[in-house]
Amino acid sequence: MNNIKIWFVFFFVFIINDQFLHGQRSDSSSSNLNIFIDCNYCFEDFIKTEIDYVNYVRDRNQADIHLLLTKRNTGSGGSEYTLTLFGRRRFENLSDTIIFFTKQADTEEYIRNSLVRNLKLGLVRYLLQTPAAEKLTLSYAKNESAKITIDEWKNWVFKFNLNAYLNGEKSSSYTSLYGTFSIRKVTEDLKLNFSLNESYGESKFDLGDQILFSLSRSQSLNASFILSAGDHWSYGGHFSLSNSTYSNKKSQIYVAPGIEYNIFPYNESTRKQLRLLYRISENYFRYNEETIYGKLRENLTQQSLMVALDLKQIWGSVSLAVEGSNYFYDFKKNNLYVYSELSLRIVEGLSFTLYGQYAVVHDQLSLPKGNASTEQILLQRKQLETQYQYYSSIGLTYTFGSIYNNIVNPRFGN
Repeated sequence: MNNIKIWFVFFFVFIINDQFLHGQRSDSSSSNLNIFIDCNYCFEDFIKTEIDYVNYVRDRNQADIHLLLTKRNTGSGGSEYTLTLFGRRRFENLSDTIIFFTKQADTEEYIRNSLVRNLKLGLVRYLLQTPAAEKLTLSYAKNESAKITIDEWKNWVFKFNLNAYLNGEKSSSYTSLYGTFSIRKVTEDLKLNFSLNESYGESKFDLGDQILFSLSRSQSLNASFILSAGDHWSYGGHFSLSNSTYSNKKSQIYVAPGIEYNIFPYNESTRKQLRLLYRISENYFRYNEETIYGKLRENLTQQSLMVALDLKQIWGSVSLAVEGSNYFYDFKKNNLYVYSELSLRIVEGLSFTLYGQYAVVHDQLSLPKGNASTEQILLQRKQLETQYQYYSSIGLTYTFGSIYNNIVNPRFGN
């Protein structure tokens, strides 16, 4: 035990000494740009290897530039990337925004090269105020065949997807099939979506003296249209036809017009949104089995209101959504859903994360009469009565030590 303590002390002194010596050397590079990268899965290692003439730091309080990268999907299935460079310390009053687009068919190599190319352009005016300015050069790739691009498909995009999952061992097996076909068209003033979905799942368990088999399937057809009514308003509607063995629905027809107001302009949606969406819907239910209310079919009118907040700022990000709904024939048949996701940088090196969702459920109209079997409960093949649902997670992270994060070492994976 004493030997372990001695080795621990020796190791700790070595780390402190190494940090002190290297820390002195790190200070000598303070004239270079210090950059803090703020993004999720944005090819950080590739950025660091391709742009190796700046310093990358692990905390924004040590940065000269806070790089915030956000993206959103485009109508054609591609992405719109937004690079926002916030100046800090010696560049406190400077900021820049760069936007570029990628197509759905673009490879990861093309996307990450486009990201690096645009980031290099954004860093130029900051580099001009550092010793690195002496090594900057400018080149231009002339395009001899540049011409106006004509979209022969008129913004229509078609997509087909088929997935199969197989999992098993000696005493059990699981098979799942899922397929979808979708059509969409998205412009600045219009968004149309159509999709057809089919899912099939079966489970089998060999218990020796008996074999348990469970089957579930669902189908749905969905269509929606959304029209622009300015920078803050939009309106539209949704239609769906579906069935589900799990939910005891032989068929459900859902027709719901709605209207939405965004406190912030829609063109700022990658950074901030505060949307209020109201819908009123007609529902036509047909059930596989008689429900606990003695129904095999019913037609009901429902309303819902959702308030959703999304912020992505240099201090972190927050998402919050609250949605409530009720049936007009009985206001006690209602549902309230709350979702939250929070990521905060409290002080240097200290961050806090919170995720949670909670639902108050008082509108399970399709529950079948009678008790579910043990197999249906354990395999989750039949919806059970409940008055609430929840999921949550919380985390606290503290990092200290070297402020620099330049090194990329892929050995033995990450």
